[in-house]
Amino acid sequence: MTLRTRSLGAQAYARLSEWLREEGFQRGTRLPPEEQLALQVGVSRPVLRQALAQLRDEGKIYALKGSGNYVGDQGLPPVHSLSFGLLESIPDIRSFLEYRCLIEGEAAALAAMRREPADVAAIRKACVKLEKALQAGSSHSAPEEDVAFHAAVAQASGNRFFVLTMAALVEQMRFSIRLIGELSPRPHSTRVADIVQEHRLVETAIVQGDPQKARAAMTAHLQHGIARLFKEGSKA
Repeated sequence: MTLRTRSLGAQAYARLSEWLREEGFQRGTRLPPEEQLALQVGVSRPVLRQALAQLRDEGKIYALKGSGNYVGDQGLPPVHSLSFGLLESIPDIRSFLEYRCLIEGEAAALAAMRREPADVAAIRKACVKLEKALQAGSSHSAPEEDVAFHAAVAQASGNRFFVLTMAALVEQMRFSIRLIGELSPRPHSTRVADIVQEHRLVETAIVQGDPQKARAAMTAHLQHGIARLFKEGSKA
């Protein structure tokens, strides 16, 4: 398999993943035949099959012999071999956010180096959805959109272990996002403006292909989350 074929397969995977998210198919929905999907994505059928195989590995689709491919569980891929358990205390949440600083900072740096056009589109779309959700409700009303943004960054890293780690952390992420929003004493409008700006800085650095800035922006965003929760410094 050539590097070009692998690159095309990665692009096909990203396009199919985005299409599945956009359409919001219910589990069990039958996908179009491979020939039609290949035309829709703009790749050959062998390349398409690489993308379909990865989607099956992640549980996003499943195949029935002689019948075709069907929609599985959407969003982050299932994790069978790793569980971090529930967050049980405030110090536990601090440790969780510190861990995310290290993991997601490096994922963002790799995303800046490896992002494909489809990855950039997915990150931009996730950022817009997050901004709209934050501006429409309370500052802790957008955990799903926030998780989706960070998942898109992990996907852009091109490293499946970052993707799987984010999948294993999804419940802890939702919980900590809600808790930070509920406990932060800062005014809603100020808090939302900060969060929006932080995500924009991550997005911009990745789009520009600057790994140092991407790492710094992601780490700063998560450190500000710690400050918002623990009332430390100006980001409390």
